[in-house]
Amino acid sequence: MTFKQITSSQNAYIKELYQLKEKSRERKKTGLFLIEGAREIGLAIKGGYSINSILFYPDIFSEEQVNSLTTTLPNTIEISKEVYQKLAHRETTEGVIAVAKAKEFSIKNLSFKNENPLILVAEAPEKPGNIGAILRTADAANVDAVIIANPKTDLYNPNIIRSSVGCIFTNQIATGTTSEIIQFLKENNISIYCAALQASEDYHLQDYTKPTALVVGTEATGLSDEWLENASQNIIIPMQGEIDSMNVSVAAGILIFEAKRQRNFI
Repeated sequence: MTFKQITSSQNAYIKELYQLKEKSRERKKTGLFLIEGAREIGLAIKGGYSINSILFYPDIFSEEQVNSLTTTLPNTIEISKEVYQKLAHRETTEGVIAVAKAKEFSIKNLSFKNENPLILVAEAPEKPGNIGAILRTADAANVDAVIIANPKTDLYNPNIIRSSVGCIFTNQIATGTTSEIIQFLKENNISIYCAALQASEDYHLQDYTKPTALVVGTEATGLSDEWLENASQNIIIPMQGEIDSMNVSVAAGILIFEAKRQRNFI
């Protein structure tokens, strides 16, 4: 099969894609974003994302590999090393990049197959690496949803896609304000357990077998007062060192897997 070829990084379309890679504003304006790597692209397709274009560098990623990505090939373009290096975000990668259509992360779109959902809520996380790690943990535990309250970072940031190893496409995700999320949880009779230092009980003494939302805040400031005032119970992970906080993704993992243990990992 003969594919369209682009060899210059000054090509107008390549310049547009570079802006998608670099600028959240462009991603929001166009509703498009870039996915790098065969595994990540495969997970996006499996997760129902629409792929507009696939660009591949044949010295790294073959035509056969392109054909194996999807049975319905979108616009497929063979690119030069120069173009690939301009668009690639990772130093070590697989030679393939997709242009995908973003999904709306509205809390109104959340639905639960499980009548007893387990939800992770993270308030205002900023670091892409932490968000990616949280999404990986949520995927590993097969939680019913991840909700980001008051998001500070574009979830289609290339660093989030990379650090989540594609788990941004495998989780059910929603965003909203703290007030909107609290209202949603209460309307759905979901108990709210907030990780906090104040007025807290040890996390492992709680019952997470009922509909549960585990809520974590930033390492610097913790959760806002609105969460603490609306919690069913504030919880704490006992620590024995000199500091009183841990990485938010680590804390989330501890809480999630305690809940899964209580549910017999179902």
